[in-house]
Amino acid sequence: LHVLPLFHIGGSGVATVGLYMGCANVVHRDVDPAAIFADIPGHRVNAGFMVPALLQFLPMMPGASDVDFSSLESIVYGASPITEEALVASLALLKCPHTQVYGLTETTGALTLLVPEDHDPGGPRAKLLRSAGKPLPGVELRIVDGGGHDVAAGEVGEVWARTVQNLKGYWRDPEATAEAFPEGRDDQGLGWFRTGDAGYMEDGYLFIHDRIKDMIVSGGENVYPAEIENALMAHPSVADVAVIGIPSERWGESPLALIVPAPDTNPSEEELIAHCRQLLAGFKIPAAVERIDAVPRNPSGKILKTELRKPYWEARDRQV
Repeated sequence: LHVLPLFHIGGSGVATVGLYMGCANVVHRDVDPAAIFADIPGHRVNAGFMVPALLQFLPMMPGASDVDFSSLESIVYGASPITEEALVASLALLKCPHTQVYGLTETTGALTLLVPEDHDPGGPRAKLLRSAGKPLPGVELRIVDGGGHDVAAGEVGEVWARTVQNLKGYWRDPEATAEAFPEGRDDQGLGWFRTGDAGYMEDGYLFIHDRIKDMIVSGGENVYPAEIENALMAHPSVADVAVIGIPSERWGESPLALIVPAPDTNPSEEELIAHCRQLLAGFKIPAAVERIDAVPRNPSGKILKTELRKPYWEARDRQV
C-alpha cells in the first residue's frame, strides 16, 4: 500500500522495490483513512509504507478497531519523527511488525533501520522506540558540532553521512552542493554529507532530535521542538501538536506549543504546562500553549513550521 507521493524517495523507492519483487501495488492519490481501511482487507494488503502522522491518526479514526488488518505482515514508517505514544498505538491497532527507516532523498533512501525486534514497548529496551535505528551496511555516520568536529557519544550535533548512496550534487547549484559536502569528496566521489538533522549516537543507535533549522535557541540553550511535542502527545487531551519558536524580549526565543485538542476534551494551558514540567527540563517548558484547528503538513507528513512561525515573526529583521 502506497500513500506517499511518488516524487518522494519514500514513495518511489518502496514502489520500485515492490515492482522488483513482483508485488501488486495499491496506490492512493491522497491520504484517506476510509480508503486505507477499505483497501487493506479488500486487497489483502500485506505491507505498506506510512508516515508517522498517518500512524498517529489511524487509531483515532472511528471504526478503526473494527477493521480486519490480519493480512498485514509489515509496516515501514519514516520521513519525520514519531512520538512514542503514536507508535505504541499503531503497534496495538495494526498488530504487525513495524520497521523505521531514516534517510533523505539526497541519500537515495535509508541510512538507518530500526528493526521490528527493537519495537518492544514493554521490554527492557523500550527507549529504543525513540531511536531511528542502526546504520545500514555501507553507511557511516558522524555527529558533529557547528565547527565540523566530532562530538562525544550521547551529545547532540548534526548528523553527517558517508555512503555511495549520497547524491552527486544539486542540479545546476554548485554552491548548495559544496555546502552539503563541506569537506569535499575523495577520488571515489565519497564525502561526508550534511543531513541538516540534529541527533546523537548511543550504543550504535541513532537518535534524531529535530531539524537543525527548527531548533529554538532560548536564553542560549538549544531547545528541540520534537522533544516538547513528544511530551505533549503523552497527554490524553492532545490529538496533535506543533512547537515553534516565537520572539521573546528576555530569552530571544521561547517555545510556543500549538495543540489540536482530542475530541470531547478541553485541556487548559496551565494543565498542559504542568504536564510538561513533569517530563522536561525547565528551559524546555513551553512559554505558552495555543489551540489550532489542524497542524499543517506537507505531502510527506512533515510539519510546515515556517508557515506556523510567520505570523509571530512578521515585521522583524531577524527570524531567530
